[in-house]
Amino acid sequence: MNEKGGDTMGRWNSFVAVGDSFTEGLDDLRADGTPRGWADRLAEHLGTGRPEFRYANLAVRGKLLDQIVDDQVPVAERLRPDLIAFCAGGNDIIRFACDTDDLARRFDAALERVTATGAQVIVFTGFDLGRMHPLIRRLRGRVACYNELMRASAERHGSIVVDLWGMAPLADPRTWGSDRLHLTAEGHRRVVLRVLETLGEPVAEDWRSPLPVAAPSTWRSRQQEDLRWMREWVLPFVRKRLQGHHTGDGFEPKRPELLPLDRGPYPVA
Repeated sequence: MNEKGGDTMGRWNSFVAVGDSFTEGLDDLRADGTPRGWADRLAEHLGTGRPEFRYANLAVRGKLLDQIVDDQVPVAERLRPDLIAFCAGGNDIIRFACDTDDLARRFDAALERVTATGAQVIVFTGFDLGRMHPLIRRLRGRVACYNELMRASAERHGSIVVDLWGMAPLADPRTWGSDRLHLTAEGHRRVVLRVLETLGEPVAEDWRSPLPVAAPSTWRSRQQEDLRWMREWVLPFVRKRLQGHHTGDGFEPKRPELLPLDRGPYPVA
């Protein structure tokens, strides 16, 4: 039970999302091109009919765990909301080299700080990459190891774990954007259903529902799509990394302060 609110509907009057592109909401875009994502969708659900509800989203695309700890965690500590979503480490995992044990130790230290605010904290496992392109699938072991270390950390600190690894519908490539790293609107919609279920909130839909049957694709079309992905996403990504450029350079949090849902640079309603 959250000491700030009780154990009934409306127990969270404020919500802060901390993280990277997954939490910022990339590839789930509004008509004006601004990112929405599962965190905005969660805020919309929790804040429906509640003008007192406040929401901040501190997440910035491309950020590593240490950057999130340095830039976002102090803000969350200052804001002291009722609910915090803390998702970090994914960009560390996909680097050329990653010490998973060291990453998990730093995650644990950060989670201790976040939970010390008194908020109910939710953390997220990584996705199962088993059906991804072989270049991405090679990271599957890292993700699985990190997941288990995060689960142990969450248990130590009394945090809630949202299991993304077990979300079978996200094995469908239609839930992923063209870069194969960010969820589409459909993927984010299913994630927020999973989050709400984990939090014990009522939902009208089931994230487990299968997607409509897809039209079969030919071997040739799949190969062409893989080549396009390598040309348009992988090679530019590697080139920028070698040149010292990073995805989040120049970007700021889209909702840096706790505000009502109809206020801020990107209203979520």
